[in-house]
This record gives sequence, C-alpha cells and structure tokens, in this order.
Amino acid sequence: MSSRGTLMGNRGGRFHRDDRTLGSRQYASRQWIACVCDFKRRQRNVWGVGYTELFFLDEVTALAAGHRPCFECRQADAKAFAALFPFRPDEAVKAGDIDRRLHVERLNGKTKRTFSFQTGGLPEGAMFTRNGVAYAIRAQQHLRWSHTGYEPAGVVSGAVDVLTPPAIIAILQRGYRPRWHESVTAFTPQLR
Repeated sequence: MSSRGTLMGNRGGRFHRDDRTLGSRQYASRQWIACVCDFKRRQRNVWGVGYTELFFLDEVTALAAGHRPCFECRQADAKAFAALFPFRPDEAVKAGDIDRRLHVERLNGKTKRTFSFQTGGLPEGAMFTRNGVAYAIRAQQHLRWSHTGYEPAGVVSGAVDVLTPPAIIAILQRGYRPRWHESVTAFTPQLR
C-alpha cells in the first residue's frame, strides 16, 4: 500500500529554510489548513516559496494535528466544519475564529498538546495514543494508524492521550464526518 498522503496542508506560510530543511520553527501563523492535493491543476514546487507544504494520510490525521478544512479548495467541507463550531452557535463563524481557538488547543509551547480522556467517550474520527502508538476511532472500532494506512487493533480501553484538539472533538461529536484513507475499507467494507 502506498504511503502517499491524501491531503496537503500548511501552517500559515513558510517555515522551512532555504536549503529545504526544518529548523525549530513549527508554523508561520495560526492558519493551519488541510487542502486537496489537486486543485484547479495548480502545480507547486514543494517547499519552494510561499509556504511549507505538509502531507497527511487523511483528514482524520490532519484534524488530529489541529488543521481545519481549507475554505478555498474544500469549501463545502469548510462550511460544514464551521457550522458545527461549538463556541459561537448564534453567529456565522469565520476562519479566523476557528484558527484562534485551535491555536490555543494544539500546542503546549513547542510540543503537541494532548489531553487525557476515556476512549468510550470519544467520537468517530478522533485520534489518540497509548504507549506511543496512534489510533483512530471508526464505527466503534479502534484502528492502529501508520503512514501507509489503518489496521484493526482490537479494543483499547481506559484513559488515553487524545491527539485531536477539544474543539475538533466537539465538531466531530456534532456530526462532522472527516475523509478517511482508503485502507479502512479493507476491513470495514460496509463503511465506505
């Protein structure tokens, strides 16, 4: 199975060096987005000018990293995501509102912010770790994540470290359905 990502994203601009390596900087702004890999036949030199491209296995992975759908190339997904944003239910939510909230929730200094939670209370599309292994929840199954896809993992119960930021957990609980990597259909064909 290929390890090619299904989504591309960026973290608000360019944070790689001229020699196309990374330093200690992890983002350029609060605007962390997840985009389709092919949009209007645009071609880019990866890690050239403009921004530092990142690639994700799928949207579940991008959401766990704290990225949101892009309002340009994934407009329908972005609008559905924003409509479920739990912190301003009576107003139209703008991308900046989401970005500000997610920025607080995704990092603890320079490290990934996680929170402890019981697996039984997590929605479909949430990701968590236990003993250094990453998992995602799909149709009440726990799936082991890898760069090439998912595989069944049995039930992981008890407290885990949740990777998906709390605001995104709330959006998933309200019904947002993220895009999954095709590997999930190998063992859950009824969930295509």
